[in-house]
Amino acid sequence: MDFNVKKLASDAGVFFTRAVQYTEEKLGQAEKTELDAHLENLIARADCTKNWTEKIFRQTEVLLQPNPSARIEEFFYEKLDRKIPSRTTNAELLGQHMQDAAKEFGPGTPYGSTLITVGEFQRRLGGAEREFLQMSAINFLTPLRNFLEGDWKTISKERRLLENRRLDLDICKARLKKAKLAEAKSAAAPDFQETRPRNYVLSASASAAEHELRVAQTEFDRQAEVTRLLLEGISSTHVNHLRCLHEFVEAQAAYYAQCHKHMQDLQKELSRFPNSFAVNASTSGASPPSHPSNPSNALESSTLKIEEVKPPATGTRKAKVLYDYDAADTSELSLLADELITVYTVPGMDPDWLIGERGNQKGKVPVTYLELLS
Repeated sequence: MDFNVKKLASDAGVFFTRAVQYTEEKLGQAEKTELDAHLENLIARADCTKNWTEKIFRQTEVLLQPNPSARIEEFFYEKLDRKIPSRTTNAELLGQHMQDAAKEFGPGTPYGSTLITVGEFQRRLGGAEREFLQMSAINFLTPLRNFLEGDWKTISKERRLLENRRLDLDICKARLKKAKLAEAKSAAAPDFQETRPRNYVLSASASAAEHELRVAQTEFDRQAEVTRLLLEGISSTHVNHLRCLHEFVEAQAAYYAQCHKHMQDLQKELSRFPNSFAVNASTSGASPPSHPSNPSNALESSTLKIEEVKPPATGTRKAKVLYDYDAADTSELSLLADELITVYTVPGMDPDWLIGERGNQKGKVPVTYLELLS
């Protein structure tokens, strides 16, 4: 118990002495031993590496898992050294909902069968995403985390120890300087009655201070070398992180290529289904259909001019334009989305086309670009 108390008192004394030295340095009242330029450059490079590695690591986590609650949960699982439970990806969940909806609507209907197919491919996309997340976590996130939680903690510990050794060295330099000044002052103004014993004491004090300075200098040099070796290892860290970055890019490329292939396969599957789109379907989020064919026999007589076509006495209707349409020739009428026009058909005309009128303008218009109104 006595030993522990003495050690505690000694540590407290050392801490207080270092605090005083540090404060005086900040106030400009004490000299500070500067590190050599090479070591300072290594420290700056290490700090830069740590800061940017941390930012890249955090943002990659956000990229792979945008949900902050899920990231917090995974963080606690890692700290508790427990296996992170497998999560259903959003694409997999969407695919499951589509397939469940198809059962309700009827798998034999066009909509239901399409939902089943799209749902299956959504689940494939989710599986590809899951594999990408796992590969990225192993090949990219884990090495960055190991550096931040392993190598960097060791470097930080040795840097703190180096700072303490530097403070001890400067404390010893200050003590020696004070002892030399006291010895010189005593020699300049001797007291003939106590000259020999006082000189003896001052000389012994200066000798002890010199010995402490040599020990402190040795400890400082040794710790500076240890720190330098660790900091030079940052170059190896960069090489390792470069390799991990290449693996991350390869995983991304493989993931997006797989997604592209799945979507191409899905488009091929959907192209086999019969087209049952309604003409008056809602335009929300829809894209304009492909340009309709314009056969040469759109009208029964190829010599009939569009200006000569007269509207029937009955059968004209109003139509709302769904998409912009640029006329391919003078026989067609250009359209602007959301405008209202009058449409009608004439005998012998292609069913994919109607005659549209807007004021004094007249021309053929594609049916798929219109929503027929009552």
